[in-house]
Amino acid sequence: MSIQRGFLRHWPAISWGMGILILTGLPGQMIPQVPGFLDLFEADKIIHLVLFGGFMILLYRGFRKEPGWKNQKALVFAILIALALGGLTEVLQKLTIINREGSIWDFIANAAGVGIGIIISSRSRGFFISQQKQ
Repeated sequence: MSIQRGFLRHWPAISWGMGILILTGLPGQMIPQVPGFLDLFEADKIIHLVLFGGFMILLYRGFRKEPGWKNQKALVFAILIALALGGLTEVLQKLTIINREGSIWDFIANAAGVGIGIIISSRSRGFFISQQKQ
């Protein structure tokens, strides 16, 4: 397997993850405030759900395409990487980024997004069925 072919399987997840790092690395004053109805649902937490749910879906789909990988292995690797990125972004915000605060509540929202990604992926064809064509 060439590096290029491996990258092609994972470029959506890699791109999405880089986007998460860029967005979570922006200084606080650069993030627009959304007043109004969305305040009831804390738009910030909804954004975390969407970002990490999407990341989980893309990771799982990429790993599932790896030759010889069973769905369970792909799922475990995707969960571990998505949760690690969720934790890393909060630690980086706490330690390095001006006007941003890492938060356990944000990490919980990241983890909930991963959970939503698992649920959405489970609805896709063949999620819990082992890959039969190796």
